Amino acid sequence: MPTHVPAPTRIVAAGTSRRRSTEYVGRVNSQTTAVSIAPHAEPGGWKSRRRRPSSTSTRSCCAACCGFEHAAEPLDVHAGQAVIAHRGERVRYSSPAPDGAEYVAVCLPAFSPDTVRRDP
Repeated sequence: MPTHVPAPTRIVAAGTSRRRSTEYVGRVNSQTTAVSIAPHAEPGGWKSRRRRPSSTSTRSCCAACCGFEHAAEPLDVHAGQAVIAHRGERVRYSSPAPDGAEYVAVCLPAFSPDTVRRDP
């Protein structure tokens, strides 16, 4: 039987960030552990801490530019493009454009603060 998700849940970001995250499918909103689907909006100049998550994360950029740092060279992911960060890969996300960035994150398995493994 299908599961109806009537509305997303706003997720409070770690730290003092002004980023906005809303989860449609995932551990918080639908009690789904297999996958999470969450749109994000980040202010210009935002940077995450480096992390080595236990999930594979696909970020599909919807507006502006999403920054992505990994072991090789930094990568700018523009609107209409996507990037896949594979499980265990050390990454850092950012929004280098002055207007920030908007993207949809899909994580397999679902995102969990316990498994994101952020650097101190």
